[in-house]
Amino acid sequence: MTIEIRPATPSDAPQILAFITELADYERARHEVIASVADIERSLFSEGATAHGLICLRDGLPIGFAVFFFSYSTWLGSNCLYLEDLYITPEQRGGGAGKTLLRHLAKIACANDCGRFEWSVLEWNTPAIDFYKSLGAQPQEEWVRYRMDGKVLREFAEGQ
Repeated sequence: MTIEIRPATPSDAPQILAFITELADYERARHEVIASVADIERSLFSEGATAHGLICLRDGLPIGFAVFFFSYSTWLGSNCLYLEDLYITPEQRGGGAGKTLLRHLAKIACANDCGRFEWSVLEWNTPAIDFYKSLGAQPQEEWVRYRMDGKVLREFAEGQ
């Protein structure tokens, strides 16, 4: 069986949203998915889009995706690649697709002189944690991620 990784195209937007929904189900957060196909088309494929998508195929059929963007490290003085989401359908896990997709992303990071390749994983997702550690990735336990969104973000931006 052949695994292929290719850049996502606008016609992939419905499949990407389906994968996002499956991932959210797995992460027990489906209620948080508000994205639409139009949102995916705009945010990944419009002129000036800063996020990029990849589609993972096995024997020509989509089995997963990744969305990533470039960030910057002041300490390194270089760009970094941040993996927002990576998902392989459950029935396709264990067959090398996830590793192939991560290696493809690592090559993109190296080709763009990125000093880091980073992502986040839920602390309860031990299968993913064990997989990432098997590849040599290390957790950054000294950092705590913070977030503002929705009403809190808008109110803060407005000075409230």
